[in-house]
Amino acid sequence: MYYILFAIVFIVLISLRQINEYQRGVKFTFGKFTGIVNPGWRIILPVIQIMKKVDIRVKAVDVPDQECITKDNVTVKVNAVIYYKVADAGRAIIEVENFYYAISQLAQTTMRNIVGEVDLDTLLGERDMVSDKIQKIVDKATDPWGIKVNSVDLKDVVLPENMQRTIAKQAEAERERRAVIIKAEGEVMAADNMAKAAHVLSSSPGALHLRTLQSINDLSSDQSNTVIFALPLEILRAFESFNVKVKKEIS
Repeated sequence: MYYILFAIVFIVLISLRQINEYQRGVKFTFGKFTGIVNPGWRIILPVIQIMKKVDIRVKAVDVPDQECITKDNVTVKVNAVIYYKVADAGRAIIEVENFYYAISQLAQTTMRNIVGEVDLDTLLGERDMVSDKIQKIVDKATDPWGIKVNSVDLKDVVLPENMQRTIAKQAEAERERRAVIIKAEGEVMAADNMAKAAHVLSSSPGALHLRTLQSINDLSSDQSNTVIFALPLEILRAFESFNVKVKKEIS
């Protein structure tokens, strides 16, 4: 009697399986799929049944550096990271041998194909668009495996050294072009302001003389020994009219 009870207890103990909350069990009876086992303590009969545990948490797959050729025939090295989770544990075990390895290989192939469809400027400037394309293709391809791909992020795009120098020169030329344009715009604005100031001075009697006196006052604070300034024509004409008037009075 005790031997039978001991045998029953022993069989129960070796049949117990613990499934954590973040796991699901895929149960097979006589080699046939018989259901998904939820978290908790479950009894799996030895020999008759087997169970494979599947982690359903979000996982990150690091896609190693891939040498890709862009649409404009530039060789670049690109790496990425894929975030996915198992949506159907049964299909993840039954439909594919090793879904982790399969997703990594599929992502590498897809990334090379997508990079080959865009030029270098698009790859560098619109990474989100390229990542979305890769994500949609990989997600669609892994649907039969019970895998849900949440996102794909391109991490690094490594250019050849000669291409890096070319891009640096292009960026420097672009900065110089902008500097020339800004300087020209400043000169145009300064010329407009000077024209407005000249119009105001010419339209107001005595304004030019006041401006001249102000300039002389500003120069007087300078420590230079020599001061050169130009007399306005109006002053010379005033002296000329004064001399003519004096000559008439004398004559």
